[in-house]
Amino acid sequence: QVRLVESGGRLVQAGGSLRLSCAASGRIFSFYAVGWFRQAPGKEREFVAAISRSGDVTDSADSVKGRFTISRDNAKNMVSLQMNTLKLEDTAVYYCAADPKSWVGSSDGYAYWGQGTQVTVSS
Repeated sequence: QVRLVESGGRLVQAGGSLRLSCAASGRIFSFYAVGWFRQAPGKEREFVAAISRSGDVTDSADSVKGRFTISRDNAKNMVSLQMNTLKLEDTAVYYCAADPKSWVGSSDGYAYWGQGTQVTVSS
């Protein structure tokens, strides 16, 4: 069992930056592939970015490519999502997910999910 806690979400102006963090407890995070997903009001949850267990493979949604970067620090049991040039349409609750497979990618078949952190982008 692994418990995930997201942090870093807040209100930010369009064009600004935020860094979300996902901290894990209960297991060594390096044993898990991690993904970030988001859900905007009235919309389905969608894939944002993913990183492999080792950190050498990453993927991101077309909508965030070039703006968002996922990274991990296994020594700190943490995965981060650096979000730059934020747009109004990035407003959503952002969720961190983890799975013991070496790679899951954009599938939502992760075994563990956090509670989410709210990101609101204003004009």
